[in-house]
Amino acid sequence: MAKAKRSPAFLPETSYDFLKKYINNPSPTGFESSGQKIWLEYLKPLVDSYFTDPYGTAVGVINPDAPFKVVIEAHADEISWFVNYISPEGFIYLKRNGGVDHQIAPSMRVWIHGKKGPVKAVFGWPAIHTRMNNADAKEPQPKVDNLFLDCGARNKKEVEALGIHIGAVATYEEGYETLAYGHLIGRAFDNRVGGFMIAEVARLLKANKKKLPFGLYIVNAVQEEIGLRGAEMIARRIKPDIAIITDVTHDTSTPMISKIIQGETVCGKGPSLTFGPAVHNKLLDVVQQVAAKKKIPLQLHAVSRSTGTDTDSFAYANDGCPSVLISIPLRYMHTTVEMLHKDDIENTIKLIYETLLTLTPKTNLSYFK
Repeated sequence: MAKAKRSPAFLPETSYDFLKKYINNPSPTGFESSGQKIWLEYLKPLVDSYFTDPYGTAVGVINPDAPFKVVIEAHADEISWFVNYISPEGFIYLKRNGGVDHQIAPSMRVWIHGKKGPVKAVFGWPAIHTRMNNADAKEPQPKVDNLFLDCGARNKKEVEALGIHIGAVATYEEGYETLAYGHLIGRAFDNRVGGFMIAEVARLLKANKKKLPFGLYIVNAVQEEIGLRGAEMIARRIKPDIAIITDVTHDTSTPMISKIIQGETVCGKGPSLTFGPAVHNKLLDVVQQVAAKKKIPLQLHAVSRSTGTDTDSFAYANDGCPSVLISIPLRYMHTTVEMLHKDDIENTIKLIYETLLTLTPKTNLSYFK
């Protein structure tokens, strides 16, 4: 395994400007279209053609007429909330849309995406003074059924006048920032950073005038957060021969995480490769060989049964598709301050790019040859 080292920046600032715009734009599960439009506009000059499917997965294609097909994939959606009930007093109660964390919600600021456009609101929470009145009472903890949004309306009629309705989606407000020592924070790096990275792979291929001996499908799938649904649909449509999936994985170096259970992965020490049943071992060997040859630092982790990512959908689609998962370490997943490292972003892009330049339709991925 290559030793981690500080890699020189090779992405232009314009790329990070796109990442900021893309991350700050809301793209909740089931309502990804605004983010997909931003992503497609960035990708269109870099590919030969593109298409979308009925539920909003977006795909750019290089060499669309080639019979052999390779996919590089990320998912576009982010966790969010559904408006479920509006009280007579104008307080708005919610249901989860994906695995949103109820414990981080109190005092957070959100946008409610209603029929008249986004409306600012906050997760209200009783002040500490009012929670501690009775020394014998157990302090209340945030739960889905006691969390509520306050948009400033004084009653249900005023809420509805703002265009807020049952089924409207609420997303946490934007918050992309640069921190010390090469770290970035934002909401929805899971997995908008993946969409960014595969788009940058396409940019590098075009900038370096590389010709691939296969069709490359750059896939930004919807609805991963509620069961890998977008990947299921698009895998059946494309029928790829190879799939390279990128997603996030947990940085386990922060407090309160057991390395014995979660393994050891750290931001800034390179992309993480997954071992698990859905990951094709011979394709994984190819990626590891590329990393060693190009001196790209790697980390390794294992999963029990499924990967929990779109890898599972591609691996088991159609007649089976050799698939590999390249993850980027992330701190504080499913919060508004998801944190990652620029070195990992750039090394993941390099790893996917160099792997694509290594693969051909004749690459032997059979376990029996």
